[in-house]
Amino acid sequence: MKPHRGTLILILGILGLIVCQPVGVAAWIMGNADLKQIAAGTMDPEGKQLTQIGKILGIIASVLLIIGIVIAILSLVLGIGAAVVAPQS
Repeated sequence: MKPHRGTLILILGILGLIVCQPVGVAAWIMGNADLKQIAAGTMDPEGKQLTQIGKILGIIASVLLIIGIVIAILSLVLGIGAAVVAPQS
């Protein structure tokens, strides 16, 4: 039976939420994979709760990353649009 990586996934989820959102994507992906292995009985189930929490934090960090990208794109588009539409003096 493989040892769980719940602590690592939790740390990645926290880092993704606080410091660097792309790390949250890794926590989400790793959490999904580990939870499947725990459900299949090939990984130590002791870390299931830590893995679930890390996965949830990774999902939240990923959503915040997407929102940030959308805001940056909108700001860029609106900024360029405002520069083009602004009257020349």
